[in-house]
Amino acid sequence: KSQVLMRPPRDTMLTARQISELYDAHAAGLFHYIVGMLKSEAEAKDLLQELFLKLQHQGLPVVESERAWLTRLAHNITLDWLRRHHTRRSAEERSGLEPQPLFQRAADPDTAEFALRVQAALDELPPEQRSVAHLKLWQGLTFEEIAATQGIPLNTAASRYRYAIDKLRTLLRPLYEEIQP
Repeated sequence: KSQVLMRPPRDTMLTARQISELYDAHAAGLFHYIVGMLKSEAEAKDLLQELFLKLQHQGLPVVESERAWLTRLAHNITLDWLRRHHTRRSAEERSGLEPQPLFQRAADPDTAEFALRVQAALDELPPEQRSVAHLKLWQGLTFEEIAATQGIPLNTAASRYRYAIDKLRTLLRPLYEEIQP
């Protein structure tokens, strides 16, 4: 099975140009992944900045897939943040703060309603399933990359995705039936 191959880090730090190229290539996907886990755009921006600062100081190891390795780094930084801020996050959830939408706001009311209902269904997934579904559907990662990113077995990644899709199918069936001609 294919996994991210990690070798010893380079002895030199990354140049500003290399950081810029990595940022341009991967920042948007990493940001959406972090927002999906945190439900906070502001915190996601902070963690994305932390990730790239860490890269600037530590360098990038030689890896098979930069995207998978960076996503794993984002996953680990996000989990660390969640552990540190668990109490605060619980208080925010109890206060009824609205989660950040995964979809852009649409001018068309039907499209906006559709996006809201899909987002609500995604929000009902357990975090482990939501994370795997996000990596597969929005980031386009393979199950091997997801397993390596999250440090879980390949079969666990595949089963979490299957459970997520099954639950989404059930939750979105009324919407599907409503929009059928």
